[in-house]
Amino acid sequence: MSDAPFNGAFDYDVIVIGAGYGGFDAAKHAADHGLRVAIVESRDMGGTCVNRGCVPSKALLAASGRVRELADAEHLAGFGIHAAPVRFERQKIADHANQLVATIRTNLTRTLERAGATILRGSGRLAGSQQVTVRESGSGLERTYSARDVILATGSEPFVPPGIETDGRTVFTSDEAVSLEWLPRWLAIIGSGYIGLEFADVYTALGCEVTMIEALDRVMPTFDPDIAKIAARHLIDGRDIDARAGVLARKVTPGCPVTIELADMQSRELVETLEVDAVLVATGRVPSSKDLNLAAVGVETNRGFVPVDERMRVLVQGEPVPHLWAVGDVTGKMMLAHTAAAQGTVAVDNILGHARAIDYRSIPAATFTHPEISSVGLSEADARELASREGFELGSVRSYFKANSKALAELESDGLMKLLFNKASGEVLGAHIYGLHAADLIQEIANAVARRQSVVELAREVHTHPTLSEVVEVAYKQAAMAVD
Repeated sequence: MSDAPFNGAFDYDVIVIGAGYGGFDAAKHAADHGLRVAIVESRDMGGTCVNRGCVPSKALLAASGRVRELADAEHLAGFGIHAAPVRFERQKIADHANQLVATIRTNLTRTLERAGATILRGSGRLAGSQQVTVRESGSGLERTYSARDVILATGSEPFVPPGIETDGRTVFTSDEAVSLEWLPRWLAIIGSGYIGLEFADVYTALGCEVTMIEALDRVMPTFDPDIAKIAARHLIDGRDIDARAGVLARKVTPGCPVTIELADMQSRELVETLEVDAVLVATGRVPSSKDLNLAAVGVETNRGFVPVDERMRVLVQGEPVPHLWAVGDVTGKMMLAHTAAAQGTVAVDNILGHARAIDYRSIPAATFTHPEISSVGLSEADARELASREGFELGSVRSYFKANSKALAELESDGLMKLLFNKASGEVLGAHIYGLHAADLIQEIANAVARRQSVVELAREVHTHPTLSEVVEVAYKQAAMAVD
């Protein structure tokens, strides 16, 4: 916490640049604790998640998931149900997503205003220590404000690799995909991470043919290999998706059709030229930091990411910059909305003088395909490295949905949970799940990781029967048996 008391010497106690989830939670937490807060936003309140990311994409997934379920005649026949051919209206599905965005954006704005935060519409940049210049939207007028503490929360934007030209309609990123302006007959998706997988889920449910292009040597490279193997059987192989790994989309040219030059990832030699109706570029995200004027306070980024410590203090050569904090995607730690929100509250707690560090290991991640994929804690590779370094034996157990009564009742028993733990202490180190409601199930393990609990203790907890949570219970009990 700064040495001087909060007084009228500054225009604000805290200025937050960026009103995505990281900035929102920081501003609200600060205002709720009596600080004079201003939050600067040049685009729509709510940032990427609310306007162009997790919120509209989940609305599309909810609607397309219903279409997929109703169109799965074989699955319905298992219940003795026979449905008529499914019809859907693309525009109304898109409207559902747009209306949800508008509602949440309005609620978020009102919440900040009720908390007492001042919303400054414009683009913000540093003007020096404890100084922020805001260029007002519309008028272009600039004004510099002073603040005891400044929080950078400018988020990220889709990464478009060199050689790929976008036009927003035939070649586009997730920013445009959430609008669902049209349904291409043949769509190529570049990238097989969570963004590519979720949109493949949406588009295939709505009748599009998909080709998935992955530069790395296996599809779904960021997921646990065992989870990826079983998930790919259902989410890729079982659908109208042609997945190609180890190939690079070295050149993409918009048009009708879109042309894609595919090259071997190793040799960079041309392998094939595809002509498709549209291309979704889902190759990750890059930080939005270039317009922050970080040089004014001597901060150097790492590939655009703002370096921070576990208390969210911005660093220069490993040392914290006084009164300057950063949260969310711009830090590059875990580019998830709920991570940004957690970082925002951690930063403000430290500003308030309550020393607090963030625990990334206990933050879960989820991919909202049908079925879902989720994870928390360490990957198996990282867990093995930790075990080797600290001299303990790593435990790993698997629990299957096909042994779960609720999953069987739903005729959705294709699923797996892998639990990683310390065989000596029983401490839960991580978990990876593919299956029905995996995104909800992971929270229980995330809580255990946060508390550094032992599977011996967790195995004694009673779970409701019949529920999917018993998949977790079975894993805990198997793990407890294996603890030394």
